[in-house]
Amino acid sequence: MKLIFSLSLSFLLFSFITNLSLAFSNDDGEEVLDINGNPIIPGGEYYIFPSNQDHRSGGLKLEITGHLKCPITVIQNNVITELPVKFSVPGISLGKIFTGTPMEIEFTKKPNCAKSSKWLIFVDETLLGSVGIGIPENCSDIRNGNFNIQKYGSGNVYNLRFCAKVKESPTPICLNIGRYNNGGKEGGNRLVFCDGKGYPFVFVDAASYESGIILEVA
Repeated sequence: MKLIFSLSLSFLLFSFITNLSLAFSNDDGEEVLDINGNPIIPGGEYYIFPSNQDHRSGGLKLEITGHLKCPITVIQNNVITELPVKFSVPGISLGKIFTGTPMEIEFTKKPNCAKSSKWLIFVDETLLGSVGIGIPENCSDIRNGNFNIQKYGSGNVYNLRFCAKVKESPTPICLNIGRYNNGGKEGGNRLVFCDGKGYPFVFVDAASYESGIILEVA
């Protein structure tokens, strides 16, 4: 009887631990890969380039927009390389990143006038939810939430989503990050929080880009 009880208890503990592990696993997500087919990892540095170009340009930069005095608005321009990004997942310093994983994004560099290089969503006089960094001055409308990566079509092509926490909803509101061109006034396209199609892109490992090793497998 003691042996049966011991085995039953062991089985129950095993089932509990297994189910708990599955509940916190990334089985529902897909491993995020760069253009060379390598896993995206927290802390790694990557360029974000349009999926429909040669994967060597079309990067992201920071610009002064509207009434801001510091270049904190994220702009995508088709003829530049500019700034790589890196990712961090709360509570995880190593490992891989999966689609749908809540995470923080930041640039590897920032202007001195910006308090932080981390991405956020802010609303300015355009009434758009724009991707920026730091805490924009004269802008009290900051959307709290987190970013995640979503698969876009086939190959190693992705788009970003932002899940905003709002008082009126018990669950976050998740929308795509798309592009908006303000009449060519801002040196490219803003990245914006929108309910339309997301901006499809590929990840290019910064070290591979600088060494010229891009396999074009996406």
